[in-house]
Amino acid sequence: MDQDQELAQKPVPAATPPPKASQKGPIAFMARNPVAANLMMFVLMVGGLLGLFRVKQEVFPEFNLDAVSVSVAYPGASPDEVEQGIVLAVEEGVRGVDGVKRVSSTSGEGIGSINVELLIDADQQQALADVKNEVDRITSFPDDAEEPTVKLISLPRKVLDLVVTSSPDVGDGGSRDADLPALHATAEAVRAELLSQDGITKVDLAGVPPLELSIDVPREQLDAYGLSLQAIAQQISLSSIELPGGELETQNGELLVKVDDRSKDVSHFQDIILRAQGGAEVRLGDIAEIRDTYADNDLAFYYEGRRAVQVVVYRVGDETPAGVAEVTRGVVADLETTLPPELDVVVWSDDSEILADRIDLLLRNARLGLLLVLVVLALFLDLRLAFWVGMGIPICFLGTFFIMPGLDLSVNMVSLFAFIITLGLVVDDAIVVGENAFAKRELGMSWPEAATAGAQEMIVPVTFAILTTVAAFSPLFFVPGFSGKIFFMIPAITCSVLAFSLIESFFILPAHLAHDGGFFKWKIWRPIIVAREWVAGWLQRFIHGPFTTILNFVLANRLVSVAAAVGMLIITIGVVASGTVPFSFFPKLEADQVTVSARLPYGPSTQDADRVRKVLEQSLADAIEATGTPEIIEGQLTLMGSGAAGGGGPGGGAASTGSHLVTVQVNLVPSGERELSSQDFGNIWKEQTPEIPGLDALIFGSSSGPGAGAAVDVEISHPDEATLAQAAAEMEDLLRAYEDLSDVENTYASGKSQLTYSLLPEARQLGLSSSDVGRQVRSAFYGSEALREQRGRNELKVMVRLPERQRNSEADLEALKIQTPGGASVPLGAVAKFERTQAPTTISRSEGKRVVNVRAELAPGVRSPQAVLDSLNGGVLSGLTDKYPGLTLEFAGSQREQAETFGSLGPNYLIALFVIYALLAIPFRSYLQPVIIMAAIPFGFVGAVFGHWLMEYELSIISFMGLIALTGVVINDSLVLMDAINAHRRDGMGASEAVIKAATRRFRPIMLTSLTTFLGLAPMILETSMQARFLIPMALSLGFGVLFVTVIVLLIIPAIYMLVEDALGWIGKDLAPEPDPDAAEEVLVQEESLADRKSVV
Repeated sequence: MDQDQELAQKPVPAATPPPKASQKGPIAFMARNPVAANLMMFVLMVGGLLGLFRVKQEVFPEFNLDAVSVSVAYPGASPDEVEQGIVLAVEEGVRGVDGVKRVSSTSGEGIGSINVELLIDADQQQALADVKNEVDRITSFPDDAEEPTVKLISLPRKVLDLVVTSSPDVGDGGSRDADLPALHATAEAVRAELLSQDGITKVDLAGVPPLELSIDVPREQLDAYGLSLQAIAQQISLSSIELPGGELETQNGELLVKVDDRSKDVSHFQDIILRAQGGAEVRLGDIAEIRDTYADNDLAFYYEGRRAVQVVVYRVGDETPAGVAEVTRGVVADLETTLPPELDVVVWSDDSEILADRIDLLLRNARLGLLLVLVVLALFLDLRLAFWVGMGIPICFLGTFFIMPGLDLSVNMVSLFAFIITLGLVVDDAIVVGENAFAKRELGMSWPEAATAGAQEMIVPVTFAILTTVAAFSPLFFVPGFSGKIFFMIPAITCSVLAFSLIESFFILPAHLAHDGGFFKWKIWRPIIVAREWVAGWLQRFIHGPFTTILNFVLANRLVSVAAAVGMLIITIGVVASGTVPFSFFPKLEADQVTVSARLPYGPSTQDADRVRKVLEQSLADAIEATGTPEIIEGQLTLMGSGAAGGGGPGGGAASTGSHLVTVQVNLVPSGERELSSQDFGNIWKEQTPEIPGLDALIFGSSSGPGAGAAVDVEISHPDEATLAQAAAEMEDLLRAYEDLSDVENTYASGKSQLTYSLLPEARQLGLSSSDVGRQVRSAFYGSEALREQRGRNELKVMVRLPERQRNSEADLEALKIQTPGGASVPLGAVAKFERTQAPTTISRSEGKRVVNVRAELAPGVRSPQAVLDSLNGGVLSGLTDKYPGLTLEFAGSQREQAETFGSLGPNYLIALFVIYALLAIPFRSYLQPVIIMAAIPFGFVGAVFGHWLMEYELSIISFMGLIALTGVVINDSLVLMDAINAHRRDGMGASEAVIKAATRRFRPIMLTSLTTFLGLAPMILETSMQARFLIPMALSLGFGVLFVTVIVLLIIPAIYMLVEDALGWIGKDLAPEPDPDAAEEVLVQEESLADRKSVV
């Protein structure tokens, strides 16, 4: 018998021969009852298949944002008025609520929005109730403010965007609004048809201004009849009512009584009597122009240059993207035959296709990774054991799918990636248990006894190994912010799979091993057996040849070897610090959409906004022509008066609105169908766009998901607004000076010109108050709201005001007739004086202070903002604070989240390390040996950084999450080696001999652990699709980290062991374990080498 066979068949090292298997307990019962084991396997697999149909499907995990939103509408109010009347009161009320982390707000024209960010461990429902109670207590809101809306912020689960537009051969006749009513009516019909279908619950419209019934009363008519706009509005309100009058009990039964005098349309309003005197009636239609129209807010959408209305279809509850998309597309197909020829309905975007593409990508990588793992198992393990170990993968995966609906986990990009991570980890337990059963069989036990004894002997060490891996993943449960919400899935899925791995290894696998596998003796398997024997022979020659020679050299020069390894670690840290391997907090996920957002000065004319729109659309046409590939364009949508909504994943939010915003979106074909990336197309578009005079900002974007957004975001605060504006402008100039940055945006805007009036003494003499004058001015220019009524699903406002021709100049303001309490009227200019000022159009606040953000994107070709951030921290920011006393500067956006994320990961990771140390120290009964085992952990960083450099990826928070997960794999390899050293030293070997013997015996399992982990991830590491780039850094950290740590465990850990042995020798001690009569039952003394447990020759 050669050395190879001797090593393979040598009994498991132990103080005594393994005892006869106990036939009591659940493991023995399951091993003796294959029916029970097979039923358990059947339940897990069938339950998993059923769970696949019940589990939610989405591109990214759905979650609330740990924030409560408070919004209060104050129609017609300026941002200053909103801040003073709404925002300050709400901020003061909610700041003291338990669980509040940060309060920020935005005061805009006519609305105030307050964002209450919660602590990660806060009870969201309780916080929502507390915030609502505090807001309800506020009694100082202005009379015209509407009821506050308080809700938890959650990301909408959009599936499809439809566009209702004119047919390509029908234009809009040169008028922006000519076809809006027809488009709106068609969109409402589409919405109604969709909601009538099973499987669709929520559909909204976008691109439609609010409905309004506009009643314009000229000044001459008001003077002629002695009427005021407020009086007319009040009369309209009194003349349009719908009120239940109760019940009338008659002999024939009960009758309901109802007053129904609500005005339904323009003709009804025209007939409203305003005054009846001496038989003469003055009707509203006699003195006013009444129009059924839309609010004048400059909101308009255009598809391919034609006016359009968007229909947005969402999924609710357990509805799946694929199901919603299928129903919606069926409705669209049916509508094509019933729509008028001048109208068309097209699909603008379909998130279900994105989900299908990305799931297909991940499943393709998972199948290839699974195949590679199975090939390795077949080459290194007995064929029968390899088969049943491989069967553990689908059993554990399907078991996890079984419980996912109950745990509120969904199928998405992140959860599928977690399954890929576990491909190489899930087989470890089964290998250990199965190989130990084979070892018992070689000692003469029957198959049932061997299977039972092998599993019983391993239950404690395998359970401890699982616990150390779970402890390593546990910090990922507590990451705050977006990244924590997204990647919570990874530890949840991984721990679930490992739990089912434990169940499968002890309650299903022994029953299969306990019975003779005649099937695996068929001649068909002979080629695989021959290949396995060749691999085993080659591996043994390598172990006892080159590897042993290298190991002896390292041990002979152990101090130099350890110093070299530490030096390599220090150099790697230096490489990262120098930016050679750049760092970016969250990798950006390339979208199939390119967006250009233009921001004009506030209050632009319609002509100015149209001019910007036409320039951007023309530069888009030039960019398409420059690429020479018009077929990559799927469609173009222009949003006038609206910014782009954050979509495509977490981090997305509602779109900002305002007449100063122009957004052009272009959809590209899926990335797999084009060679040009969306970022490259965006760069070409940017090159083709001329400089547009008068713009405050022009931003090109081509990414989505959590990584989308500004690369650098500086938040500036100062109590003096003039100083704040000056500092923001200077910060903007500083960022523009960096070549690494582009698309610099300063959110401070001087705002609109404002005429502020104050009453003269003459007004008081006439009995006029500020409230009287203010109400009349508001009614004339903003309008006096007569009533609101429901028209279908839409709210209709009835507004009374002066005609547009009498409210479009300063002269109209000064000439406005103000009615006095005595019935006379005087021009506003006679009772008030005017002062021209600037009114901010948006006021942002954070933590009780006004703030301005200056943001910038990375320039093309720049991979990380770290150099810019280091420069800013190196003196640039401090220089500004020195120049402007009282100025506060801090990083916001991704930099703030980065600080919070690492601030959470650090302490939690230290806690996890201590838990791992305790899980090792207790069974080893040693303080030093766990430290030696854990010494391999930092060296995973070297392999991870090398992998990122080799594959040209920047480091990110995802990379560091991979390093944290790597800890569990590193510990298991290192602990196996330490266990073997202890076993050999109990047999009387010296330290050096025991180390060499253990390393050669444990080489095979440690290498197999590394190979199964790396090869399970290899397809993902080599994936070229842009859609997978934000997940690949974690695969790089795990894959390359485990490969490098394998070398460390087999060479450097033995050297560290010998150095500690040398040091203890100076004080007369050593690392040899003390004899223990219960050694055979100890956790790690019983844990056999993964080399022998993962390989049977």
